[in-house]
Amino acid sequence: MYNFSALTQDDRAQMLECIGVSNINELFSHIPKEARSELDLPDGISEMEAQIELKKLSSKNNHSLASFLGGGSYNHFIPAAISQVAQRFEFITAYTPYQPEISQGTLQMIYEFQSIICNLTGMDVSNASVYDGATACAEAVLMAARVKRKNKVLISDAVNPEYKKVIQTYCDGVDIQVDYLPVAEDYKTTLAVEEGYACVLLAMPNYYGVIENICAIGEAAKASGALFVVCSDLLSLSAIKSPGDFGADIVVGDFQSFGISQSYGGPYGGYMAVKTPYMRQMPGRIVGASLDKEGKRAFTLTMQAREQHIKRERATSNICTNQGLMTLCAVLYASLLGSTGLKKVFLSSVQNAKKLASKISQIDGFDVLTQDFMYEFVLKLPFDADVFLQKMQKKGILAGIKISEDKVLVCATEMTTDEQIEAYIGALEDIKSE
Repeated sequence: MYNFSALTQDDRAQMLECIGVSNINELFSHIPKEARSELDLPDGISEMEAQIELKKLSSKNNHSLASFLGGGSYNHFIPAAISQVAQRFEFITAYTPYQPEISQGTLQMIYEFQSIICNLTGMDVSNASVYDGATACAEAVLMAARVKRKNKVLISDAVNPEYKKVIQTYCDGVDIQVDYLPVAEDYKTTLAVEEGYACVLLAMPNYYGVIENICAIGEAAKASGALFVVCSDLLSLSAIKSPGDFGADIVVGDFQSFGISQSYGGPYGGYMAVKTPYMRQMPGRIVGASLDKEGKRAFTLTMQAREQHIKRERATSNICTNQGLMTLCAVLYASLLGSTGLKKVFLSSVQNAKKLASKISQIDGFDVLTQDFMYEFVLKLPFDADVFLQKMQKKGILAGIKISEDKVLVCATEMTTDEQIEAYIGALEDIKSE
């Protein structure tokens, strides 16, 4: 029978002999036995059989649940035109422009992405994107430490907990101390900035959906000699003042809300924008516009010498690519909706969240603990959060994210209908009467 394997047994024997070992087990003998146990994998199947099996697995998903989940991943409407354009072969085959001169379409798209980010954040320069919001925050912290030549950073404890974990992991590797600004009872970050820190990182709105006192904290950060880093919800910047107006030095965040599906947690995309003095310390790549020898407008990667694949150990970051297709989706989303459309999406989300919170507040035992929120709020329950979420799910509702034993984080977007809000309220009343 014909052997479809790329390597024959003779090939393997020759490679093992060249290495100086007699068999595969000897090659991996230095690895502890418990770490190299055999994988219990089924036999291979055909493509047709695989498709049938995957359809069986996907049928277990419940698509009918009303979602009130947020916490960094949001259920926004995605125009059909986005997938139609993003799946064109010109973009998929030129996913990452490692040969910039022959990827003019992709480079122009990234240039437009950078322009959109700068416009919304009020900053001077944006990079071509990073992996996600958590990565953007971590890279901003490392960048601030390089700029200020300090090994301490101060972060609001109201930053997304997943982001905080990534920041801590990044900082542990380079011996940067991470301290946290405590959160008050109203879920706002307390103003307790001391000197000696490379940066102060604030989320706006924070993880609990609350609008922070960005002006006061920004002024305190500046007075202490630290850079002011803001992790901002990109959609909200269509309607509120930009972080640049409040003196931010670095603005970062996730742009999943811009035409990217939730997809069980990814892939998403992170953005990063800075003031001009810090441009050369920013990780990743920057696409610039110029003129070619014929005087025509041309695009190229103007600044990528800071990246790992070029500068190696002297690089400012291990980032050596960008989220090409994700940035394309974001550009398409912003282009299709325009500034007016983006603002309508944001304001509709806020309106729905306020409507839901108002109706919940009228039910005894259920307390909305946050006031100055955008489209997420903290709900205090009269019983255990796990029990509450399980009961609500049985009623067809993903009611929120547990943040403590008796509190959940509830989110609404423009996709939240009046019927879903009424269903949420009805389910609460049913559970209360049980």
